Amino acid sequence: MALKTKKFDIQDHLTSPAERAAYLAAAFEEADEAFIKQALSDIARSMGMTEVAKTAQITREGLYKALGKAGDPKLSTLLGIARALDVQLTVEPREVAA
Repeated sequence: MALKTKKFDIQDHLTSPAERAAYLAAAFEEADEAFIKQALSDIARSMGMTEVAKTAQITREGLYKALGKAGDPKLSTLLGIARALDVQLTVEPREVAA
């Protein structure tokens, strides 16, 4: 009997603010710009791009562009998206290896 598998979709696991915040925190910990944009995009898609764009006070097309592969969102756009995603961005000192 063949093993049946289902394609993994991160959106299935981004159903609560805590899950979304944990995913985004992991992306920021990696300090990888592409991963951060992908995490923001995944979370926005899980919540609905149109609603996120409206709350972030940008156009839907602008949201797709900002979070696309070639996107480089302005700080004001990033803050608006964070507000729309119901996450808070914080800063902590980086741990330095002994």
